[in-house]
Amino acid sequence: MAQNSGSTQNASEERGSTTENRRIPETRTSTAPNRLADDTSQGKTTIAASVVQKIAGIAAREISGVYAMGGGVSRAFGAIRERIPGGSGTSSTSGVQVEVGEKQAAVDLDIVVEYGASIVDLARAVRRNVITAVERMTGLEVIEVNIAVNDIHLPNEDGEEPAQPAASRVE
Repeated sequence: MAQNSGSTQNASEERGSTTENRRIPETRTSTAPNRLADDTSQGKTTIAASVVQKIAGIAAREISGVYAMGGGVSRAFGAIRERIPGGSGTSSTSGVQVEVGEKQAAVDLDIVVEYGASIVDLARAVRRNVITAVERMTGLEVIEVNIAVNDIHLPNEDGEEPAQPAASRVE
């Protein structure tokens, strides 16, 4: 019987150490600083997802080579919205989706690139600018910025370079 109680005690110790090991990560996470919500005796600060969405949209547009934000449908609705009197004008959130937690944020961007720009370099610059702006202004950790390039803008698409009428070969 002494052996049984000894083995039972060893099993209890092993279970105890397993439970203790599970508690260590929980303690680490609970002591991590809460970056979004500043919950003090003087009040709590929270940041809406729409705020993060606007910051990310503005930061993406600051990079040279980004012609527009959003897919074709959202750009079409944006053009209609601009023409409506009293409308919101150009939307800084078009083509920007965010997911915001208590301490972290993830951003998805749909962009149109100007022809001639290096898409890889442009994506790196946009990603870096969005992460810097969101983290600096909100204190949230940006865990990812996914960029979808939906189109390339050609200079002559907007009539920037009017096409010359073809000269008639016959008189």
